[in-house]
Amino acid sequence: MRLVFMGTPDFAVPALKALHAAGHDIAAVYSQPPRPAGRGKALRASPVQQAAQELGLPVRHPLSLRNNPQEWEEFAALGADAAIVAAYGLILPQTMLDAPRLGCLNIHASLLPRWRGASPIQSSILAGDTQSGVTIMQMEAGLDTGPMLLREAVPITDKTTASTLHDALSALGGEMVLRVLQDFPPTESDTADIQARIAANRPARQVQPDTGVTYAPRLTREDGRIDWTQDATTIDRQIRALTPWPGTFTTLEDGTVIKIGGGVPLPRNPVAQQPGTVVDDQLTVACATGCIRLTRLQRPGRGMMEADAFLRGQPLPVGTCLGSPAPDSTP
Repeated sequence: MRLVFMGTPDFAVPALKALHAAGHDIAAVYSQPPRPAGRGKALRASPVQQAAQELGLPVRHPLSLRNNPQEWEEFAALGADAAIVAAYGLILPQTMLDAPRLGCLNIHASLLPRWRGASPIQSSILAGDTQSGVTIMQMEAGLDTGPMLLREAVPITDKTTASTLHDALSALGGEMVLRVLQDFPPTESDTADIQARIAANRPARQVQPDTGVTYAPRLTREDGRIDWTQDATTIDRQIRALTPWPGTFTTLEDGTVIKIGGGVPLPRNPVAQQPGTVVDDQLTVACATGCIRLTRLQRPGRGMMEADAFLRGQPLPVGTCLGSPAPDSTP
């Protein structure tokens, strides 16, 4: 098929590579413009743009698609059978959604209708879900509301992190979009045909149910601030869900920000202590219920390191209280 691909972060790269390897004609790749990055603030192309250039594919990066008739016309002129969208970052106006023969298909990192929105991977872990997955969806004007064409689940365990789930869903999305394009479901199907396709694990057009809808908000750095008055299970989910972005952190009594990269929840406090108190020499911190043994930490100006290495440069003796409010201490 003749395709347009639209994506920006690492999550979208496996799908782009899978479509190219399968022999699809990718007429153009759309990605967010290069942004300043690193200490020198030099412009850096997005992961999708870098991958597209390595594959020899033309890249476009308009600043906006809203009120941009010239861009709409150029998009339509590509004559695509379908546009494949994966974490692109710009809203497509209706005229662009309607331009490809088969419309625009979105690779969404959740089992819709659960976790529509910007942070489905993190939100699923934060909520304690036992599974996530990928939905290939026909795009429409609403926020992740279009018909579902294919859904596949991935388990979430008590060891799952945002990074591991991201990688699993990213690879799965690339596989699933190929299956949808190879066996594209008809626009009009009767119930029997839809059920037969689902039973055979084939793509089928299904309207999203009204029940079970949840929304995954856009995350900010402040979402990573650890509240030690939460129970240990909740804090463990927060650390696993928000590492590496936006990252979890706490503060010392003097306001110094300490980033938290990993921890192990323990069932109960070894001694009764105020939440946020270091209770032993292994960096175990009391929570409202249970405690967390911190395993990876980062102090200002240094890289993330294991707890024993961290303690050699920044001792946190028993009785140290973490999490003192510091309004201007967000990393």
